Amino acid sequence: MRFAQIIDFETERIEDMEALMRERRDAMSGRAGGPARRLLLRDRGNPDRYLVVVEFGSYEEAMRNSADPATTELAERIAGLCTRAPSFTDCDLVSEDDFR
Repeated sequence: MRFAQIIDFETERIEDMEALMRERRDAMSGRAGGPARRLLLRDRGNPDRYLVVVEFGSYEEAMRNSADPATTELAERIAGLCTRAPSFTDCDLVSEDDFR
């Protein structure tokens, strides 16, 4: 079953955050077991609040990714750019619809 993690955070330094994300994406390019997709969403009511949805092929793949020291380092660097500690929600992908 596909798995997604939602990360809720606030930052005034989204450009720096996106640079870290690009760095991680480039390092993981072509590597099996990493994230399949990432969405970055900004809260229209609070422009410093963001949600990231990271999708994996399975919960097990996500846990292997979480155990990777590079992921731990990235999480620490991201936390340093946040104005409050990020929160994490783990989700099984139950169904999906495309409307276009």
